Amino acid sequence: MSPRDTAKIGLSNASVYPESTASCFELAARLGYDGVEVMVGIDPLSTQIDAVQRLVDYHQLPVLAIHAPCLLITQRVWGTDPWGKLERSAEAAKELGADVVVVHPPFRWQRDYARGFVEGIARLEVETGVIFAVENMYPWRAPGKGLQAYAPSWDPTEQSYAHTTLDLSHASTAEQDCVDLAATMGSTLKHVHLTDGTGSAKDEHLVPGRGTQRAGDLLQGLANNDFRGHIIIEINTRRATSRSEREVDLIESLDFTRKHFVRTTDAVSSRRSAFAVTSDGEVSELNS
Repeated sequence: MSPRDTAKIGLSNASVYPESTASCFELAARLGYDGVEVMVGIDPLSTQIDAVQRLVDYHQLPVLAIHAPCLLITQRVWGTDPWGKLERSAEAAKELGADVVVVHPPFRWQRDYARGFVEGIARLEVETGVIFAVENMYPWRAPGKGLQAYAPSWDPTEQSYAHTTLDLSHASTAEQDCVDLAATMGSTLKHVHLTDGTGSAKDEHLVPGRGTQRAGDLLQGLANNDFRGHIIIEINTRRATSRSEREVDLIESLDFTRKHFVRTTDAVSSRRSAFAVTSDGEVSELNS
């Protein structure tokens, strides 16, 4: 059985910004993705669950995950109470048939929210039956020092979360190795934002394979370990000058994932020479 029979490769609507969530569904369906992750608040349509459901029905493409509106730019989406946002995200996930809510650690200035965050996430998982996968972030770099913008930590492996999300661009900015981080996350790793970075202080979200993170090694390791979560392409295509240029990046990202998300034994088998036998019993090697 191919690992793709269990793990799904999805497209985040953040990957098509400034195009809309509707464009994300259209592109994901046409290019062959298995589903979509909806980052709530990236455009007005993403906050309208009935409208997203119509997209699901029209394109016959599932929502795999909901990304809660916890970015700086979405602080007022679905209200200002952070716990209320997460509860509403869980409701959206259940309505749309998704099994994961991706959430960032609190900002340090959200003191009350941060104080009870670890316990609160565990409580929400029990109450809602939805997985809350806490995403790795990074220290904000300033000249000569790093600003700790998240609490209790930007690194979810330092807390006792049941489920985590691994973002390769965030790992790059934090100067971490994605393969090592995945190993530390262990069985808690439920969700992957597949992208890349070069170690820049900027959160680059490059097409996987164009940076210095070991994205291919990570994918093969996940396949070897029978990873059954979601692999979501979350890249930055804002500089694309046309729809076709954006599509090239999305196609390259999907092809990269499919190429590397294979077990080692399957990859070796696929490289073996093929032979043909003639009616006279002669054996010849076929050109690949």
